[in-house]
Amino acid sequence: MSSVIVIGGGAAGMMAAYAAAECGHKVVLLEQNEKLGKKLYITGKGRCNVTNACGQDKLFENIVSNPKFLYSAFYDFDNKRMMELLERAGCPLKIERGERVFPVSDHSSDVIAAFERLLGQKDVAVYLKTAVREVTVEDGVAKGVILNSGERLPCDAVVLATGGLSYPTTGATGDGYRMAKMLGHTVKECVPALVPMEIQEPWCSALQGLSLKNVMLTMYCGTKKIWQGFGEMLFTHFGVSGPLVLSASSYYAKCKDKRQVTVTVDLKPALTAEQLDKRILRDFEQNLNKQFKNVIGGLYPAKLIPVMIELSGIDGDKKIHEITRQERGRLAGITKGLTMQVTGLRNYNEAIITQGGVTVKEVNPSTMESKLVKGLYFAGELLDLDAVTGGFNLQIAWSTGHLAGSSILPVR
Repeated sequence: MSSVIVIGGGAAGMMAAYAAAECGHKVVLLEQNEKLGKKLYITGKGRCNVTNACGQDKLFENIVSNPKFLYSAFYDFDNKRMMELLERAGCPLKIERGERVFPVSDHSSDVIAAFERLLGQKDVAVYLKTAVREVTVEDGVAKGVILNSGERLPCDAVVLATGGLSYPTTGATGDGYRMAKMLGHTVKECVPALVPMEIQEPWCSALQGLSLKNVMLTMYCGTKKIWQGFGEMLFTHFGVSGPLVLSASSYYAKCKDKRQVTVTVDLKPALTAEQLDKRILRDFEQNLNKQFKNVIGGLYPAKLIPVMIELSGIDGDKKIHEITRQERGRLAGITKGLTMQVTGLRNYNEAIITQGGVTVKEVNPSTMESKLVKGLYFAGELLDLDAVTGGFNLQIAWSTGHLAGSSILPVR
């Protein structure tokens, strides 16, 4: 029986250990934390958005970095198989808006408990509070690991699934990148992703706590559109956050001159510019003798009204019948295009994932095995793979973990 060591007890590591054990290997799972799946506990605000129930085409559309690399992984173990596995393991699931999949219980701990049962059924040996210093290689083949304690553990194959740098409180240290580099692998620069944005405009912080739903957010690099999405966002004391903003942040790196990055919010995406003008005109005609500040409450949330008055350049005390066509046009313009200058992203403490990592050119997409070191496999966030919000990043972890574990061949 071949022996396999999996380094990292997160989503990708647990899946790799399960898949390898299912193939008949003797598996040891090493996790430096005091429990498995520590990052999973906090994903989806503690609810764990385990995957997305969309079709294959949409699955690939939502991958930001290197989607083609994931063809084999997704076809080997897709979102439907992931859902079936969890439900068989005693974790019933439900599908919510945007086809996001959660445990029926809304508790991420149930996902981890399901994996603990799966690993137990396959006799996977789990060692907690066990950190790895390096992977040992003999004649170009991975042959074991050296623990921080100095103890050596021999094996026939190693799966490196240590995760990224996001949420350091969950034990994310970047050790996997260090070990990959020691083994000759190239690591693409890592940056925080799925992370809130910092905004230059002072009026933004005045809107702290305001949530906007059903809006369209577009990110630009200069005049070039680099991302657009529909959904929900939130104003904070430093800038903006929420699902739309987090997804947009993954495209921030695509703009080389970060001083040119702006985001524009269409507050009324269901209306064309012409329809919006007619709507404003109708509201105005019904309130000709009222003050401007007392008429636009039907267009915007109360907290947003002072900002819209300021940006429109229209005196809030001005009577509606005194407002010019040009002023009305300015109001419509900022309603369809509320623009903010992005000054940067928040750090890893607030980032859901890490963008960058082990370059996929040095990994076989059909097996997840290193092209440089035989018997060494990669899975999950450690690789230069990432996606927008909605369960897609966890599906990357499940799929790459399963492919890595199931691709390990028995030693003859």
